[in-house]
Amino acid sequence: MNQSNEFKKRIVYQIYPSSFNDVNNDGWGDLKGITAKLDYLKDLGIGIIWLSPIYVSPMDDMGYDIADYKNINPRFGTMADFDELLLEANKRDIKIVMDLVINHTSTEHEWFKKAIETPENKYRNYYFIKEGKGKNHKKEPNNWQSCFTGKAWEKIPSLPGYFYMHLYCDTQADLNYSNPEVIKEVEDILKFWLDKGVYGFRCDVINHIYKSSLKNDYSHILYNKGLKYYSNQEEMFKILTKFRTEVLDNYDTFLVGETGELDKESGNRFLNERCLDMFFEFDHVYADKSKLIPVFKRKFNVKRLVKPIFKWQRDVPWIANYLENHDQLRSVNRYGDATKYHKESAKMLAIFLLSLKGTPFIYQGEEIGSLNIPNASLKDCKDVAAITTTQTVKRLLKVSESKAFKMVNETINRDHARTPMQWANTVNGGFNAGSSTWLKVNPLFETINVEDELKDPNSILNFYKKIIKFRNESDVLKFGEFKEEALKKDIVSFFRIYNGKTYQIILNFSDKKVKFDEILTLKCLISNYDNDVKLSELPPYFGGIFEVL
Repeated sequence: MNQSNEFKKRIVYQIYPSSFNDVNNDGWGDLKGITAKLDYLKDLGIGIIWLSPIYVSPMDDMGYDIADYKNINPRFGTMADFDELLLEANKRDIKIVMDLVINHTSTEHEWFKKAIETPENKYRNYYFIKEGKGKNHKKEPNNWQSCFTGKAWEKIPSLPGYFYMHLYCDTQADLNYSNPEVIKEVEDILKFWLDKGVYGFRCDVINHIYKSSLKNDYSHILYNKGLKYYSNQEEMFKILTKFRTEVLDNYDTFLVGETGELDKESGNRFLNERCLDMFFEFDHVYADKSKLIPVFKRKFNVKRLVKPIFKWQRDVPWIANYLENHDQLRSVNRYGDATKYHKESAKMLAIFLLSLKGTPFIYQGEEIGSLNIPNASLKDCKDVAAITTTQTVKRLLKVSESKAFKMVNETINRDHARTPMQWANTVNGGFNAGSSTWLKVNPLFETINVEDELKDPNSILNFYKKIIKFRNESDVLKFGEFKEEALKKDIVSFFRIYNGKTYQIILNFSDKKVKFDEILTLKCLISNYDNDVKLSELPPYFGGIFEVL
């Protein structure tokens, strides 16, 4: 089938269903709640919705532990509710993208339950179920570590002496892609949802799906031992290409992958071999924390943010651009100023995101300038990775639990992004009619919410609508070539070039006035300051798009 490549023309909005809109007032967001907000998203200018997992799941990792790939979690509604969402989205010319989590399943999945029933059955080889080492087989099969800290193997009570592998949460058993039956099962899942009319998939930790060996990893690394045997393995590229040729080519669709540990060669292979249409890189997320030990916070440095982003702008023909998602802390807290220049820095970051080459991804609440939870506590924390990492930090660094959580909270606590959407200055931020919520509502809803921002012509939300409209109508921003300028302290500048037109994007990532040397003749097309701004004295957190005359 001919591909429309609509993903190159549209803006994606990520919805975290648990926290978006709770229509039935049970404390959890639901599909009917998403349908009820489609007009809001259409008015915002969104063309594609990415739904974080809505499948049947015990929710140990908030739906990224799937127990049934072909049914809807009753917590979110029914398949009829999903069909209604799809129908109503299509009426508004909004496409739906599902979250595809196929590195692992929940241990509640029927495949896994059958795999551990008896020593010999076809599902045993769907997973990595191995006999332990040492006397009485009590030692793990290898020394690999979970990406959520701790060991990557869990004992199976019903099979004494046996373990199963989990690179993530201990109830997320890794699938074995050396087994052709697993590949067939995944192809069937793809067909099921594409036949229903979804546009494509965001593929969770997709470059970790193939394990080329189960040898011990003696690399001198502090965490994620085993990585060299499962990250970006040769067979993984072949499997993804197989998905494309045998399934995806029969539909107008696209795949975006979550891919850590990438270099230029691997990134281009994903695109050139048609494994993915685009991918998320992770290099820039260490702008304010240590890459070696991510729970160690460090002062934000604009070069650590922009240089990796610019590298990927140069290195690949297309990429997924983002500053926030369900796994990252709020961008204004990280890269802007959450107090004195909240509006200005949020708008500047919007210009940055929406001016880059590639497909922009906006995360729910980003468009209203949502901030991290003030005074978050371990008692209220729901993020399984934050909870387990807190205990690991406490043990390894020999610090108090409160100190360990403070380190985790300032760097990797995913709850900051997952609090209920702030719709209004009403009970529970307008998320529901007053029922207790699965995760506490961010108390900042009183001053940061959709309803109030819609009424304020100078709000962050109304600026997002303005800059989204500008991008949707600009071939230069959608299709133009990227060209960077050298970074000058806190000033970021780059060009987009298309069909004889050149735009220069100029950004000030500081809370001070700075001088910009204007070499070219420029006309301001859009900026985050209402008044005319002299480039010789850029105000704090200025952002603007200029046409080169």
